[in-house]
This record gives sequence, structure tokens and C-alpha cells, in this order.
Amino acid sequence: MMTESLMVENIRVASRRMVRELGFMNQTIASTQYSPSVVHALLEIEARGLMTAAQLVQILGLEKSSVSRMLAKLVSIGELEERPSTGDGRTKVLGLTAMGRQTVWKINDYSNERVMGALKKLDPVRQQAVSLGLISYADALKACREKSEVDAPIGFEIVPGYRAGLIGRITEMHGSYYAREHDFGSFFESKVAAGLAEFSGRLEKPSNEIWLAIQNERIVGSVAIDGEDLGNNEAHLRWFILDDGCRGSGLGRKLISKAMKFCDEREFSAVQLWTFNKLTAARRLYESFGFELYKEWQGDQWGSTLTEQQFTRKA
Repeated sequence: MMTESLMVENIRVASRRMVRELGFMNQTIASTQYSPSVVHALLEIEARGLMTAAQLVQILGLEKSSVSRMLAKLVSIGELEERPSTGDGRTKVLGLTAMGRQTVWKINDYSNERVMGALKKLDPVRQQAVSLGLISYADALKACREKSEVDAPIGFEIVPGYRAGLIGRITEMHGSYYAREHDFGSFFESKVAAGLAEFSGRLEKPSNEIWLAIQNERIVGSVAIDGEDLGNNEAHLRWFILDDGCRGSGLGRKLISKAMKFCDEREFSAVQLWTFNKLTAARRLYESFGFELYKEWQGDQWGSTLTEQQFTRKA
């Protein structure tokens, strides 16, 4: 019987060979001028018909900002077209143009020929084994990716919704951190508490949600999406905070990932957040999820005059 280590090595070697033989080491593939990500995007849109950018992000497993840039390019060169969704006129869906359908036909023709040529080298039993094996392995890889995207680091649990003590604990984490690091006072802490109290009364609305990071039954982190206060089908990211001992654990990324998945599933047209210019680590995290600095100004909404910033993540 083959040992587990040998099986793993054989699969890795075969995977590298497949990547090379299928042309994924090149800048363009499938006899086109396009990169692998572009070719995959065109094929998925062709297979599923009209779809949103958010849906494509989930399917391809790429960062939202990368997919947005890629789709904008495909629209500009005429492979794709945008149109209002029949279910919600505020949401844009993407479809292939006549040019795009011709491109996909060429991709499919080339790819089918490559697959059929390889299968002819195998007997019928091995052909069936290859088909079933590849499908099963691809499904398993996808399951691993989806699990890693939503699981919290070991020792933590991320739960949605209200939990007793939420308002006081999140307020405490904000008050303690910002008093120590940025000299914020009672004005800021009171504002956090009042906002959380008001928002908690609206958590039953499907456009609103809060996620709590729990360790040993204690709240050690939070993030919320308010889908009502801005209007215009825009979401507001609020109350992102981690307890002092949890920073650098990867927990913040897991919380933001939960919030962005929620926003993408509900197809908000944009996500907005307000912060200030001294929170460098948080800014890097926001930007990794596709947020971009929209504007900055001198303000005092938190009780101290500083350079306030607005970041936007567009659909």
C-alpha cells in the first residue's frame, strides 16, 4: 500500500507537471492573449450566464480589488458588458458581448482538443478514473480554501449576532485602547457606547450584522456591518477592535473576512469606513480587502482634532 507521504509527493509532482503542460507557467494561456485569471473569468461567466462581480470573487477565490480591475479592463476592450440586474436596478451584472462569446468559443475549442488528445492516450477505465479523481480532488481543495477563509485561529471562536455584555465590552476595548494610544477621552467612549446601543436595536434587520471573537467565553474582538445608516445600498463597517493580547494573531483578518463575505452576498454597492491616519496596521488590513482611501480632512468627530479618513470598497 502506498504511504501517505509518497501519495502526497506523487500528487504534488503530478500537479506541477499539469500546470506546465497546460501552459499556466506562461503569461497567456489557451491560445489567447489573456492571463489564466482572465480566461477563467470569461469561462465562468459563460457557464453561469449573467453574474455580479461579487459572485465572481467568490468563485475565483481572488481579492475583490484584483477582480474589479480585471473586469473593468474586459468591459473597456469589449469582451464583457454591464447591465442593471432585473431583480435590483442598483446592482450591475456582467455578461459576454458578441466578442466575448467568440473568445470563449476559441478557448473551449482549444481546451477540448487538448483534453481529448490526452484522453486518447488512456484506456477507458483510466479515462473514467481521471475524470472522477480530478473532480473529487478539485472539490476537496475548494473545501479546504473555504474552511481556511472562515475559521478563527486556534483558541478563538467567531460568532454572529448579539451576546449579553456586547455593548459594554466593545466599548471597554475601544475606550482602553484609544485612551492609551491616542489620548481619546470620555467623549469618544460615550459615542461608541451610544452608537452600539442604537445599532443593537436594529440587529434583527437582514442588512445588519455583528461578529464577535470569543476566547474562553470572553469577547476579545468585534466588527459590524450597518446596512441601513448610509442609505444608497451602501454598507458601513463599524466597531472593528481587538483586545490587546489578540493583535497579530490573524483574528482581525478573519473578522473582516466575515464582514466582507456578508457584504458581497447581500450585494451592497459599496462599503464605507471612517478612521484616522495614525492606524497604520488597520489601514494595511483594510487595503488588503480592496478598500481605497477616498478622502481625508482635519476633523474632531472623535473628540480630538486629527486627520480623519474615509475608505471605500466598491462592488
